[in-house]
Amino acid sequence: MRSTSLFALLLATAAPAALAQAPESAAPPSEMAPIPVKPEPRPETPAPEQPAPEPAPEAPTAPPASDAPLASVAELQPVSDPNEQRLVNGAPLHNPNVAVHVVQKKRFADEGRHELTLYPMVGQVNGRFTEHAGTAFHYTYHLQENFGLQVSSIYNWYSNESAFNLELIDKVREQAQAASALLLVWGAQAGVEVTPLYGKFAFYDNHLLQFSLVLSGGAGIGSTRVLIRPDVVNEVDGEQRTVPARFGDTGSKFLGSVGGGFRVQFGNSMALRLEMRNLVYTARVDNVDGCNLSDFQKLEDGRGSGTDFSQLGLSGSCQYQKFDGVDPKTKKNYREDIVLGKDLVGNPSSDVLNNLNFYAGFSFLF
Repeated sequence: MRSTSLFALLLATAAPAALAQAPESAAPPSEMAPIPVKPEPRPETPAPEQPAPEPAPEAPTAPPASDAPLASVAELQPVSDPNEQRLVNGAPLHNPNVAVHVVQKKRFADEGRHELTLYPMVGQVNGRFTEHAGTAFHYTYHLQENFGLQVSSIYNWYSNESAFNLELIDKVREQAQAASALLLVWGAQAGVEVTPLYGKFAFYDNHLLQFSLVLSGGAGIGSTRVLIRPDVVNEVDGEQRTVPARFGDTGSKFLGSVGGGFRVQFGNSMALRLEMRNLVYTARVDNVDGCNLSDFQKLEDGRGSGTDFSQLGLSGSCQYQKFDGVDPKTKKNYREDIVLGKDLVGNPSSDVLNNLNFYAGFSFLF
């Protein structure tokens, strides 16, 4: 009985040890065994930050030996936003410690290009004794970016004495000297144009226009004329008819000009020009229609004697045909103008006239 109890005790003690040493595959888990659950990780508590050690005080710097005062140095401002350190073309965009200056080139270069400019309307703005209105055409070759060669021409399709001068003639029978009222018919010049300043501006917030300041000068010749008689009213066959004004050719004169203005460029090939130019020309009236004082004296004598003008021995430049005959429409006898022509050249006058004009036109560049 005692041996049986001892055997049972040994068996009960060895069973748990054998079960612990047996491999897991030897005994399949029971269906009723609970499913193990993986515990959730607990958030780690950050370690408290250690206070940064205070920097050791710097030793005072000895002042310089020289007696000159120290230059004040502006303290750099701290930059807290990292975007302010973003580089744009090699420089920080919003860094208050950096100042960036940018000079941009012209959007459209002019060097080596041709420019044709048409001024449909050119008007005189300083008309005291004369009034002019016409059309001008300019050609410019831009030899360099800021320097060009220019050829210009102008034709005044309207040129007459001013209303003030005509009123003097009509009311008091007086008028300005012929040289002071000399009229410019056309002119041609060659010169230069410089562009000392250029820039650009926004137009309607969507377009960027380029402008430049232009200065020009030139010299050439111009054709002139003078008023012999203004409009007159004649009675022809019981009707009042206006006889047009009579002008006499006074030959070619030296012509010079200086001016300045703005050119606004639209795109690569179109531009708008607004300029002021002063046309300066010499004025001396000593002949009218090629006839000098001696020729007018012979014409007056031939008119009184009824001699044919071609037999009077006039100078080769005298266009006597303009002082002979009768206008079939107005019945105006042109021989009556001989006395007026003689008065103009009887006291030769000279002057230098300044014809200040406003030019408005457009250009084509290629």
